[in-house]
Amino acid sequence: MKKVCLILILLSFVIGNKLLAQTGEAFQLSTHILDIHLGKPAADVTIILFKYNTETNNFEIIDMGKTDANGRVNNFLPATANNEGAYKLQFDTLPYFTAQGIKSIYPVIEVVFQIEGTTSLSHSYYCFSEWLFCLPG
Repeated sequence: MKKVCLILILLSFVIGNKLLAQTGEAFQLSTHILDIHLGKPAADVTIILFKYNTETNNFEIIDMGKTDANGRVNNFLPATANNEGAYKLQFDTLPYFTAQGIKSIYPVIEVVFQIEGTTSLSHSYYCFSEWLFCLPG
């Protein structure tokens, strides 16, 4: 299972670099989901991006996207903006697993993280199946 996940991660770097070269736009945050049960990228998963508002002490929705055929959303947080702060990615996995005919213990997966600095690229990889969620690394 680890070998499959590592191979998919390496392939995603190559695909990601090609996509950036094709669009010409730079974004600071991208994400990639791999379904290790099926051994392929998880397409059509809705991902909601939240940013922590220090004045209200709540996370607020700032963007939303669906993973493409490669399991990616590449266009969160334009690199031209100051994106420092705390964020949360919410992966709505229930519709994905339902479409696959799979019952899962994860209807929603949330990941909270921090971005520091304005020039670094944050790319997050996630592997999941109906019974497993992990951050390879």
